[in-house]
Amino acid sequence: MTNQDKIKKILLNQFGYTYFREGQEEAILAALSGKDTLVMLPTGTGKSVCYQITGYCLDGIVIIVSPLLSLMQDQVDQMKRLGEKRVAAINSLMSSEEKQWVLSHLGDYKFVFLSPEMLQQKHVLAKLKTMKISMMAIDEAHCISQWGMDFRLEYLGLGTVRKELNYPLTMALTATATEIVREEIISSLLLDKNKMTQILYSVDRPNIALTSINCERDKEEQVLRIVEEIAKPGIIYFSSKKQADRIALWLKEKTDYAIESYHSEINNEDKIKIQQQFIQNEIEIICATSAFGMGINKENIRFVIHYHMPASVESYLQEIGRCGRDGKQSVAVLLFEASDRFLQKRLQEQSLPTTAMLEYAYRHGKVHEGSCSETQKQIIENYLIAETPIEEAKSQLLGRELQKNRQLEYMVQYSQTIDCKRKFLLHYFNEKIVEKPIYCCSSCKYDRHFQEILKEKQKTEHLAASKTWKEKITNLFLLPNK
Repeated sequence: MTNQDKIKKILLNQFGYTYFREGQEEAILAALSGKDTLVMLPTGTGKSVCYQITGYCLDGIVIIVSPLLSLMQDQVDQMKRLGEKRVAAINSLMSSEEKQWVLSHLGDYKFVFLSPEMLQQKHVLAKLKTMKISMMAIDEAHCISQWGMDFRLEYLGLGTVRKELNYPLTMALTATATEIVREEIISSLLLDKNKMTQILYSVDRPNIALTSINCERDKEEQVLRIVEEIAKPGIIYFSSKKQADRIALWLKEKTDYAIESYHSEINNEDKIKIQQQFIQNEIEIICATSAFGMGINKENIRFVIHYHMPASVESYLQEIGRCGRDGKQSVAVLLFEASDRFLQKRLQEQSLPTTAMLEYAYRHGKVHEGSCSETQKQIIENYLIAETPIEEAKSQLLGRELQKNRQLEYMVQYSQTIDCKRKFLLHYFNEKIVEKPIYCCSSCKYDRHFQEILKEKQKTEHLAASKTWKEKITNLFLLPNK
């Protein structure tokens, strides 16, 4: 049996699918030929299938490096629901006894999920060195870029881990990585660019209509109008935990929908409960910060609204990519107000250490307690631990600040442009539109403007001439079939 026949059989028997989505088969076959791979596929197109099916075809353990506990747990639960019992996660939610039990029975597992921090603990790494590792998968590999997500230094040590494990077959997966970020991933993981394979597909999701609305202190009214008209379930993203709570409560008072808020200050038990209720369609709308979504695999999300403009195109595409995973028509709505830029600038200032903070820490060998945020403290401590020269640290921080400013300004321009928004987003990744979808963006005609689309509820008689148009609008806005 050829590898191609073998992986199609596994796809059917293990996952219940009769065909691969774009890029999946190519990625699996490249890995099975013995090549390290960098796989960039759009959000929601099933990147986890790539390393899982590859793992089933190889002898030994598959190590999956994952950035979030919620993402790790969600993937473990999904695999167990599909009948795979040889899967475990080793993370900080486990007691020391539980971690030790999994490590002592490591040979009984096929798939093991770890965070970068856990992977680099000496006793964990020592145990892994005694095992046959068939593959190392780096999920959300764009986190490696710069300092990685939340400036976690351990992401930069994954190349060293690969070396200590004798360079196992590696698959790095991401949905949003510019050419520069891809180069950083390859370099950091110590991959040989001349011997590896890059499988790169467009970041575009044609079934997501892109919309921005300029608001003048009327965001609440805009949100209420949209959620009352549009199909559900959906997610509303905020940059403020207080705002997420406030709008969730306000929408509960104004509508009959099941709505909850979700952010980092909610305890773990409630987080898991809210996630499961949303997945089971018991909650229709989630008002959330960016803490929600990466660990959620829900195919029928119909809309994503951004109450606050995100800080970068990468973040925006990751978040809107959580809707329409079933391939059906969905909508991404960005509500823009001039104050959004200043909110993101303030958040940026709270995330990067100032020169004064850095100089104090280098003089005294420690962070000045109470003078900086947790993120600022972590960055400074990382520099101290790594013994980075202060001038190099200053230069890196300045470069990061400039990069953040460029990313933010691109998002401001995206929200304001009257040109095709899809074209504008793809340009960021040096891509071009291959075929413009019918429902493209609020700058193009999928009935000229998003506001007009919402009004289709009152003028369905004009749609009778086009069955396809009628069906799509019906699916999207829950119109009655006539």
